[in-house]
Amino acid sequence: MAATVTLEPAGRCAWDEPMRITVRGLSPGQPVTLRASLRDEKGALFRARARYQADAGGLLDLARAPALGGSFTGLEPMGLLWALEPEKPLVRLVKRDVQTPFAVELEVLEGHEPDAGRLLGLAVLERDFLRPGMRRVSVRAGRVRGTLFLPPGAGAFPGIIDLFGSGGGLCEYRASLLAGHGFAVLALAYFKFEDLPEYLDDVHLEYFEEAIDFMLQHPKVKGPGVGLLGFSKGGDLCLSMASFLKGITATVLINSCVANTISPLHYKDMFIPSLGSDPGKLVVTESGGLIFLDVWDNPLEELNYQSIIPLERAQGPFLFLVGLDDHNWKSEFYACIASERLQAHGKDRPQIIYYPGTGHCIEPPYFPLCRASVHTVLGQAILHGGEPKAQSRAQVDAWQEIQTFFHKHLNGKKSVPSSKM
Repeated sequence: MAATVTLEPAGRCAWDEPMRITVRGLSPGQPVTLRASLRDEKGALFRARARYQADAGGLLDLARAPALGGSFTGLEPMGLLWALEPEKPLVRLVKRDVQTPFAVELEVLEGHEPDAGRLLGLAVLERDFLRPGMRRVSVRAGRVRGTLFLPPGAGAFPGIIDLFGSGGGLCEYRASLLAGHGFAVLALAYFKFEDLPEYLDDVHLEYFEEAIDFMLQHPKVKGPGVGLLGFSKGGDLCLSMASFLKGITATVLINSCVANTISPLHYKDMFIPSLGSDPGKLVVTESGGLIFLDVWDNPLEELNYQSIIPLERAQGPFLFLVGLDDHNWKSEFYACIASERLQAHGKDRPQIIYYPGTGHCIEPPYFPLCRASVHTVLGQAILHGGEPKAQSRAQVDAWQEIQTFFHKHLNGKKSVPSSKM
């Protein structure tokens, strides 16, 4: 090997942290191919590749040199991460054990693929999910099941409860990364985990009320309220929590519905039925993937009013993050309904950010686009939508917007609602 791969920052760094990749020791103008590969905890292989040309001094700097082809083109310093694709279809890249890093192997090959030759350089990028000094605490308090992530230091820290969607289980990777930015974050499971219900048949808000109480009673969590972060089904649960429960200061919703979905919702003597659906409107693609976009009933139709979450009781402010190529929900439509209903009841207009070319699964930065995956409960392939380059930009922006929103509103400063396209 004749080339040296340099990474900045050197050594291990957080998955959501940008980095600079340079290759030294090449010939002036030398064509090379860079290949990235990663194996997840289940052994699934993800790969990306791009063709480059060294400059006149034999240096290749991915912050300055555009990719000439491969998995992506153009100036994309982090492209070798966000363009990773699974070797087998329908596999989504998730981090199951946040206590270990993802190891990304980076190879520099002579020439351009498909005719690339010998190996010129090699490096391993270790991308962490727990920043130094962070604490990961398993939570088994009453009925509450989850994991609390605490930043280093004495605290107390602004608290956030993080909810994922209808796949169930406990997803920690988003919470662990968000905690690295100064928040105490509870990744909360609500079904299909340990002794929680196996299926999402009925949802009782008392469970989530316990989680809020747990956070507000924790010595490392700064009150007087907590933030909510919800994706997909987790989003409409967050809307319900903000409408019925106390102790909530600010809520971020990622591609969520304005109505209660999938299962009936209970709280004390209150009952909200689930939004109806028409399976006959399910679209099955040539590859066998399912598109749910038109399956759900219109919540504005008279028969469906009861399923709409009563936002007249909602505690704001709200931030809606909307992928305009979402194949699972009519997320743009739902966000507009929520905005109109909130304002009709004298609430502040929520902040809505629309992301063109972006699908359902808006992840933290540098996670690759998941166009389709097998739903863990349904056992079938679901199409999520999105275009890789647009999705990668949306995820970087959304991640910053989430942090800015929570830092602002969980520290007691007054909301200034806005809308952004």
